[in-house]
Amino acid sequence: MKVLVTERIAKEGIEILKNEGIEVDEKIGLTHEEICNIIGEYDALIVRSSTKVNEEMIKCGKNLKVIARAGVGIDNVDVESATKQGIIVVNAPDGNIMAAAELTIGLIFSIFRYIPQAYMSCKQGDFRRNKFKGVELYEKTAGIIGFGKIGALVAERLKACGMRVIAYDPYVSDEKFKKYGVEKVDFDTLLKESDLITIHTPKTKETYNLISEKEFKKMKKGVRIVNCARGGVINENDLYNAIKEGIVAAAALDVLEKEPNFELEKQDYYNPLLELDNVVITPHLGASTQEAQVNVAVSVAKEVAAVLKGGIAKNAVNLPAFEKERLEEIMPYLELAEAMGKIFIQAERTFANKIEIVYSGQIDEKTTTWLTRALLKGYLEFSVQDTVNYVNSQLLAKEQGIEVIESKKEESGKFKNMITARFTTSEKVLELSGTVYNNEGRIIDFFGYKVDFKPEKYMLLIQNIDKPGMIGKIGTIVGEYGINIATMQVSRNKKGEKAVMVCEIDGELPDEAVEKLKSTDGILRVTMAKL
Repeated sequence: MKVLVTERIAKEGIEILKNEGIEVDEKIGLTHEEICNIIGEYDALIVRSSTKVNEEMIKCGKNLKVIARAGVGIDNVDVESATKQGIIVVNAPDGNIMAAAELTIGLIFSIFRYIPQAYMSCKQGDFRRNKFKGVELYEKTAGIIGFGKIGALVAERLKACGMRVIAYDPYVSDEKFKKYGVEKVDFDTLLKESDLITIHTPKTKETYNLISEKEFKKMKKGVRIVNCARGGVINENDLYNAIKEGIVAAAALDVLEKEPNFELEKQDYYNPLLELDNVVITPHLGASTQEAQVNVAVSVAKEVAAVLKGGIAKNAVNLPAFEKERLEEIMPYLELAEAMGKIFIQAERTFANKIEIVYSGQIDEKTTTWLTRALLKGYLEFSVQDTVNYVNSQLLAKEQGIEVIESKKEESGKFKNMITARFTTSEKVLELSGTVYNNEGRIIDFFGYKVDFKPEKYMLLIQNIDKPGMIGKIGTIVGEYGINIATMQVSRNKKGEKAVMVCEIDGELPDEAVEKLKSTDGILRVTMAKL
């Protein structure tokens, strides 16, 4: 068994592989073409963030069984292509959690006490301390956006500083907030009451530009802001203006929407925030500790060794452990279950404290275990900052305070097999059902409405009043934005009352179009879902 390592990882990871009797070739700095020319000789590939593992490279890796990303993000790996080739993709989702939390705390102190600016002043021979009158954290209010693992670690440390800690995360249970002694608040309350705002949310369509001009206008004058999560969550131009206007007293950013090349000593890079003396910018140091680098190397090495020895990868982001033929057989069910989780969370955008999954028909117990994990994966991908996969989704659901109940019954009506998911929130219980026929998953019950549609990449989910002309109104607005409706399902339970429309569309509908649909007479709810 041979492993190719194309970027530097800690020696501890290499040693684990060698101790397992695995041959390791460290070939750093290869071009894309050079990797493609030799990858066919290897059973595994380990990369960090620079190597772009695209479809071409994956097809060249005819013997590849596993691709490992020594880190959290997998943007540089074509997971879909790997999945089609039956290659497991793994990462190291927990290796840098403490590093990211501690960097956040360091940046908070730096902007409350102007430590970097004071150091530079002293270095230049100016020791006047009256220029750097700071602010204490004690008895101030810290607002945390995103209360996942990193957010919780930050909360513990800020509470130790004597801060009142509040947090906004609609996808986290009340029990977790109570466990950490953190007040659960809505988004507007956090903006209005916080002296410090620190961001720990993933970058998604919903969180992109989460903090922009409108949000800055709601904040306390003199608020301080830290972002060690993802660039793009804060609108940087609006942050610049808020600082110039005196709304934001200081900011610290470890991530930027458009980041420079972190390998070059000098480069032509411009960001207006670099002009401001009360802004601290660091070069994406979240995972840059000795411990974090060792952690991620050890983690992926163990994963690679497990896969090559025929074991289970705990951090597989794409595939559970099945033989290729069996995987092909159950893949439509896995995709269906995952889509059901995604449909609920995008349509409702609220925390489900209980998820019940009922399997009807001839689905065996081993398969139902993975289908439950797939459904939870779909649900959690839109609601937690952690990397979610088929292996850790049940554990993450438990950490979020979700009660998961799985049951089985032999009868499945007119269908050979059926999956029913019942989501319980603080206000209601909603149900989705699906089945597989002609080797493709179909949703057959959508929150109590009888339907029959295949989950596709772009879905428009609409609830409306059942009256003439609604289909035409929706088609007209969608068409105005150059988007074609591929299929449409319409369902009602009683004439003249509420109805639903489920449309497969050929592209993502822009926010402006979604808002236009929402304001249309007779339309009650609109969701632009991406599956």
